[in-house]
Amino acid sequence: MLKRLFDIVVSALALVLTSPILLIAAIAVKLSSPGPIFFRQKRVGRNFQPFWIYKFRTMVVDAPQRGAQITAGADPRITRVGRLLRKTKLDELPQLWNVLRGDMSFVGPRPEVPRYVEMFADDYMEILTVRPGITDPASLKFRHESDILGQAADPEAEYVQRILPEKIALAKQYIAQSSLAYDMRLLCETFWRVLR
Repeated sequence: MLKRLFDIVVSALALVLTSPILLIAAIAVKLSSPGPIFFRQKRVGRNFQPFWIYKFRTMVVDAPQRGAQITAGADPRITRVGRLLRKTKLDELPQLWNVLRGDMSFVGPRPEVPRYVEMFADDYMEILTVRPGITDPASLKFRHESDILGQAADPEAEYVQRILPEKIALAKQYIAQSSLAYDMRLLCETFWRVLR
């Protein structure tokens, strides 16, 4: 209950405080390439409830037809503005709306697309007892996931066979030791790494 109250208050405040950045990013996305400002994708939330996750669009509008659901290395589908937004993590700011709505929390296992959840359904039975989050231990460990996948001969296989199982293990560890103090620590560490 306290965690949800924190999410509501802080996400509402953050949306107000970051509104100038949101506006500038929205204009940059719109002017840099044709297509919508926001990218939305179906993810699986708490208790297996699907929801739409929102980000600033960082790829060309027909990206899903041009390649896989994962992004690897210098993906040619990423726009010039999109690269900057991804590098600074500003593309994630619209997820504050997901937090305010209750789809997500600030801290929690990162939400996956239905396809990958189905592959590891037994593991997600445990993981999806909590709200997914913007950041978690796996987000910190794999902050440069795209670069890692870019070095793999088969990025999809690398993600499914190595990275995703590690993320699942970290998600379970997070749930086992979850507390407000631990969440604050993860938030501070995330904020520090983004600033750095």
